Amino acid sequence: MKRREGFIASTFRQLRKDPLGLAGLIIVISLTVVTVLAPWLAPHDPLEVDVYSRLLPPSAEHWLGTDQLGRDILSRVLMGGQVALKVGMLAIGVSMVFGIALGMLAGFGPHWLDRVLLVCFDTVRSFPTIMFALAVVALVGPSLNTVILVIIIASIPVYARVVRTQTMALRERDFIKAERALGASTARILLSHIMPNIAAPLLILASMDVPVVVGIEAGLSFLGLGVNPPTPSWGSILNDGYAYIRNSPWPIIAGGIPLLLITLGFTFFGESLRDILDPKLRSKR
Repeated sequence: MKRREGFIASTFRQLRKDPLGLAGLIIVISLTVVTVLAPWLAPHDPLEVDVYSRLLPPSAEHWLGTDQLGRDILSRVLMGGQVALKVGMLAIGVSMVFGIALGMLAGFGPHWLDRVLLVCFDTVRSFPTIMFALAVVALVGPSLNTVILVIIIASIPVYARVVRTQTMALRERDFIKAERALGASTARILLSHIMPNIAAPLLILASMDVPVVVGIEAGLSFLGLGVNPPTPSWGSILNDGYAYIRNSPWPIIAGGIPLLLITLGFTFFGESLRDILDPKLRSKR
């Protein structure tokens, strides 16, 4: 008897057939590994100031040159990846947890609760994310935790709406009605039957949201409203490069390349996952 192929193995097998999706996966894995190993890969202390070596071009000692304070740009880019990884993992992970819980309550709960939660979702999403972030930062001050909190609050309604829609579509299916007739509890229905069926669209949405979340953090840090200096961040590196672009283009080039790579990698990977996991698209292939 032929052994049934697992979900991960099946997804990876189909992903290998898509050159862009495979390229995106390679970029994502490479960026993640480099970011995790950044403290050991960084050739210099990213906070070490050497004013005698300021704004140097790339060389054997400083592969991407130095910034206006003589700090090694490559080391700052590598360590800035840890800020991006922390923001992406924490913000998207917490947003998904709360979004799943609230979305299931809205989709499977009583009608009045659905209406109340929808009003809350619409209220939060009515504010542009950047404007909302600027308002919060102005009240509590710039910090990485503030950026993560803003992204979480702005992202929860997105995941909750997706979960709500999927839950409402599944709650009237025959297998759910059969579970109810057999006396299954609401928690069992949600965790054992609803959750596995909404995992695929959530995975796709999360992969597409990573570059958005990282871009928001970089944008706020570029404006001086994100991480506090001298902590390296891709946005703060871009800000330094913009201020001294007439003297040296290397900081702005070095700060822009990882943002470009993370956007391309997760976009290619997310698009490929959508084609593989979306039943409607899969049936057309």
